[in-house]
This record gives sequence, structure tokens and C-alpha cells, in this order.
Amino acid sequence: MRVHFHGAAGEVTGSLHEVEAAGHRILLDCGMIQGSPEAELRNLDAFAFDAATLDALVISHAHIDHIGRVPLLVKRGFRGPIFAQAATADLMRIMLLDSASIAESEAERGNRRRAHGEPELLPLYTREDVEATMQRVQPLPYDTRREILSGVTVQFREAGHILGSSVVELFADGRKLVFSGDLGPKGTPILRDPAPIDSADLVLMESTYGDRLHKDRAETILELGRILDAAWNDGGNVLIPAFAVGRSQELLYWFAKYWDEWNVGRFKIFLDSPMASKVVGVYDRHVELFDEDALRVWKHKPDPFHLPNLQLTESAQDSMAINQIERGAIVIAGSGMANAGRILHHFKHNLGKPQTHVVFVGYQAEGTIGRRLVEGAKWVRIHGRDTRAEAQRHTIGGLSAHTDQNGLIEWYGRIEGHPPLVLVHGEDKAREALAGEIGERFGTKVALARPGMMLDL
Repeated sequence: MRVHFHGAAGEVTGSLHEVEAAGHRILLDCGMIQGSPEAELRNLDAFAFDAATLDALVISHAHIDHIGRVPLLVKRGFRGPIFAQAATADLMRIMLLDSASIAESEAERGNRRRAHGEPELLPLYTREDVEATMQRVQPLPYDTRREILSGVTVQFREAGHILGSSVVELFADGRKLVFSGDLGPKGTPILRDPAPIDSADLVLMESTYGDRLHKDRAETILELGRILDAAWNDGGNVLIPAFAVGRSQELLYWFAKYWDEWNVGRFKIFLDSPMASKVVGVYDRHVELFDEDALRVWKHKPDPFHLPNLQLTESAQDSMAINQIERGAIVIAGSGMANAGRILHHFKHNLGKPQTHVVFVGYQAEGTIGRRLVEGAKWVRIHGRDTRAEAQRHTIGGLSAHTDQNGLIEWYGRIEGHPPLVLVHGEDKAREALAGEIGERFGTKVALARPGMMLDL
């Protein structure tokens, strides 16, 4: 068995790993690179392999930094099956169609501005490419070993990150490779905890927060309630950039659970994301994946996805109308890193107001507007125009969908014999800290993946 590292090898986005085993070539994830405009231009680059020679693709979960280049892979010649957990398969269509729509719109806008004689801009892929991709997807359940190619079997285990997120166990050549995908913290609302893995010959593990500890979740929830009170008393609105899958649904869960304690009914809540609204439907179809606490909330509280003051805004006109509200609105909108999407329109109308409260509930990649605001920027450029940022900002680390350093160490530490470990999906500062802690504690040989690195097992 041989592993090639192509993406998320020294950075957080662009997950892409290739495995040679049993005479086959299998890809683990094919994610989009996200961050600054310069970083995102790398999505156009040629793959480091011939897509037509791959035999299968295995997906860990449906976040765009893990699936965002799959249609491009198909467009460039991949003709094999794509395996994903059943809920992930449902989410992929929604996420990829949205990604294609954004790419098509950006190409159209760019072509309207291009000078005479400049080449026509083409989208990374189209909605037709997505439909061709989805025809190759084969959904699999959790906790069931399946032969996906001759001599290669796969099993998906719960990763606790988003609905359908999986730890991938890959068996071939008498070896077992474990790919963590993205691991969620224990106690994440709605989702079950990450499954323990008993054994492995090699582990590829994410390291997004390998150098830090999250705030206590209970304290985080109290903080969220205090922010809502402060925004109400200040007479402003609350803006929450949030990923359409996972974070948006979790926020609605907390609003339902603390409906009375936070007096949530006084606000108007807008889930201003057509994609997030579709994702709610996928959650409704996969209640069997919920944990026991979530099932109790659904039974005894207002339904989180049908709160009496919740409006799912589909049209652009409905979205624009939100900006006529001066106070008392909670707006959850994408993108989660504020580098695109409807949240930018709400920023243009609200960032300059000191009574506005902006709540960051997820990772903000280097080069994004979200990252600049978290770091205290007084001005940000939105749609080509400079916008003053006077709003109050809050970073709610305890709501992260990624586990922290202790969680990563605990999950790895339960694997018998503490096998060789390669850290992926993390910036160097985080990976180096995590490698040091794990090496000291378990005596493990820890490698930091680099693009082009190869490892024989």
C-alpha cells in the first residue's frame, strides 16, 4: 500500500489523498481549496495524477473543502464509482449544485467586464457536470464493510463532524489505513460522538485545531445567550456567517433548546440560505443518525427547523428585504468564512453600525473576509468597495465542528499500539504542536504531510 499526499497537506482546505493498493488507485476526498482569491485560483491547476487512471473515489463528508473538485475530476476523465455515506450522498448534490451555480455566475460576471480580445472565462464546472458526477455516487451505510474494488474493502464510521461525516477504514494488501476525515468534538448537538477505532497500520488524521483547546461548550452556550441579550439591548441585529451544512442547523437547535431562557421569541430569525434550507430537508430524512439529546429536543421543545419566528428566505428579494429591519433580526447566512454569499450583502448594510453584533461560529481561513474581521480589521473590501467595520465581533470557539487538541489526542490514543501517524488538514503551527504532544505522550512516529509526499506501508 502506498499513499500520495496532494491536498490539505500544510493547509486546512483542499483535502486530496491518493492510495495505491491491490493493484488499484483510490482517491480519498477531492476538495476545493478555499481562502484568498490567489489560493482559490489553484483549483484550476492540473491534478498531480491522471484522473482517468483512478479506479474509485471515497468521500469522508460533504463539506466543499472535501468534495468541491469532484465534478472537475469527472470533467477531466474520472470514470470510476464514488462511495459516500448515505447522508453524505444526499448532501453532495445540494453542495455541488450550489458550487456550480456560483462558478457559473462568477464566470458570467467576469465575461461582462472583460476587455475586447481577452479570452472568455469558463466556470470550474457546471451544473451539468454535477449531474454527471452524481450518477457515479454509491451510498453506503455506517459500520458495514463493503468491497469496493477487487481486494479493497471500505467501512465508514461515525466522525461526529456533520451529518454523514465519516472516518474511513480502508483494507487492502493485508493492511488497514484509517483516514479520520474531519472529527467533531464529543457532545456536538444533533450528532453522535466520533466512533473509536480499535486498530490501524497507518492513520491520516486532521489537525485543524491541533494547537488549541476549545472553550467549554456550556460556557459557550451561555455566551451566545449573552450576545443575544446585548444585541437586543443595543438595538441592533445579529449577523452569523455559517456553513450551510452543520453549523446552521446547530444554531437552530440551540435556539429551540433555550427558547425560553434566551427569550428567543422576541427576535425575527432568518435562515438566509437556499442551500441551508435544502439541507434542513436532508436532516429531516436522516433522523436515525441523531443522538439521544437531539431526539429529546425534537420531542419536547419547538421543532428547531420550524421555529414560529423562523423564516427560510429563498429568493434574492426576500433576502434584500431583511436589510430594511433595523433591530431584532438574527441572520444566519453563508458563506461560513464570509468570502462569498448573502452574508456579504448583510455586511454591507450592517458592518458600519456599532450596534450590530457579528458572531463567528466556525473556522476562518487565511485571506477571507471573516478572518480579517476576527483579527480586528477596521475596513474590509466587499464586492470591490471598501466597507467600514464598526460592528461588535464575537468568536464562539466552543461551537466548532472540529475537535480540539485534547479531542484529537484522545481519539488517536484509543487506537491499539499507537500506529504511525500522518497529520493532514492543518496549518503548520497547529500540526507541529499536535505532533509534539502525541510524540511525547505515545512515542509515535508523526509525519507532517506535504504536497507530493509519498509513504509506503
